[in-house]
Amino acid sequence: MTQLDVLSPVPGRVIELAEVPDPVFAQALVGPGLAVDPVRTGRVTAVAPVAGTLVKLHPHAFVIQTADGAGVLTHLGIDTVQLAGDGFELLVAEGDAVAAGASVVTWDPAAVESGGRSPVVPVIALEAAADDLTGLRPAGPAEAADVLFTWVR
Repeated sequence: MTQLDVLSPVPGRVIELAEVPDPVFAQALVGPGLAVDPVRTGRVTAVAPVAGTLVKLHPHAFVIQTADGAGVLTHLGIDTVQLAGDGFELLVAEGDAVAAGASVVTWDPAAVESGGRSPVVPVIALEAAADDLTGLRPAGPAEAADVLFTWVR
């Protein structure tokens, strides 16, 4: 068994998935995890929650796969796919190897919110069971790269 620390991609307030204003994430249909309600202080840089390869990279979301095959989804805001990349700046490319805590995307959560969308950032352990996650960070403040939870695999 291995333990994988999954980091917060953005600074803000940790919330449970059940509080995410999207039923797919709130019901953990994509997988278990936590979410972060990001700070609204202008542009924010989202960082890699784990080390690995960017196997999917969209302006509003990315999946990093670790060397041993764990996939972690970071979704920047809810319904942000509708923005078609507007307001998001990619700092890396799909297929790139990234270190945990490395910069991936810059975006403006306040602009997302002012456009009528939630800027909440779900961080999901793909193909995991809820009881695979331990040490879930309690609700409250977190900085980017703070540990959100540990995935035991």
